[in-house]
This record gives sequence, C-alpha cells and structure tokens, in this order.
Amino acid sequence: MELGIPVIDADESSRVVVAPGQPGLEQVVQRFGPGVLSAEGELDRRALRNLIFADPGKRRDLEAILHPLIRADMERRAAGAVGAYLVMAIPLLVESAARDRVDRILVVDADEASQLERLTARDSISLEQARAILAAQASRESRLKAADDVLVNSGTVAQLRAAVDRLHQRYLRLAGETQVYRGPSVGSE
Repeated sequence: MELGIPVIDADESSRVVVAPGQPGLEQVVQRFGPGVLSAEGELDRRALRNLIFADPGKRRDLEAILHPLIRADMERRAAGAVGAYLVMAIPLLVESAARDRVDRILVVDADEASQLERLTARDSISLEQARAILAAQASRESRLKAADDVLVNSGTVAQLRAAVDRLHQRYLRLAGETQVYRGPSVGSE
C-alpha cells in the first residue's frame, strides 16, 4: 500500500484459494490427484506446474477451477479497499475476461531475456520451463497493444521509482476527474 494506494494481487489470491481446507484446493486435488499435494497437505506448486505445462488441456482445467475463485477473492478484497484509486495486479489480465472490469491497463514491461531470467530465479525453474510459462501467456506484443500505460522495467530501481511516481500523479488526477474510478490493472512482464 505504498503511496496510500491499495494493491489487490492475483498471485496472493491464487495462494489464498488453494490453502489447506479451501474448496479450491479440494477441487484441484479432485481433478489432478493427490500427487499435487505436499507431505504437509499443501499444494505442491512445482508438481502442479509440471502437470499443467505439459498438457494445455490440464492447464485450461486448472484455470476453469481457479480463475473464478481468484476473481471472487480479489473482488471481495477490492470492495473493502480504501484509496484514491485501486491497483489490481493480474498477470494474466490480457488473456482473461477481467480486462473488461478495469478502467485502465498498466503493463510493467521488460524484454524477453529479462523476463526469463527473473522467472527462473523467482520460481527456481529451468529455462525450458520458464519458456513454457511465457508461451502459455499472451505475447509481449499483445500485452503492449492492450496497454493504456506502460512502465518499462529494464533500468535502475531509481528510474522505475520515478516512472511510478509520475504515473501515480496521473492516476490521482484521473481519480479526481471521475466519480467511479476503479483504477488500473497491472499486467506484468
């Protein structure tokens, strides 16, 4: 909530809806089997990732289970958020129907090499797995075409911070111009 702006993150919601005891986890296990659970009864994301990126049909099945639950969790959290505007961080926004539910689309962009490097480091996966993940998403070109605003994330932290500050001032002005400004949604690299 830096800058006083609430951020509702789809990745956070995706973890909430598959927490132990949640219907989302039960549905995932029912569809994909107990092999997607860790010894502690939590979702084994690596095992699930290996299943769904090897089979596009399984990926679509997972999305059919989780996307409505994630969307509902995000909407619940957004309803209680307070701020001049609201950011919905939705990595798969361009591919989803959620794009019709936001006022602006902000894409945080980086070149493919940077995306692959960050993805392999963040998820501790192979370059091949990272490429499969990127291939399953909207292309960089599609995301940029859909964007109302673009933050280029290839420079220094100070440069990115200055760009965020400029965009924040713009969104504050936009929020003041409309009665119901739902804020931007961020589609990330």
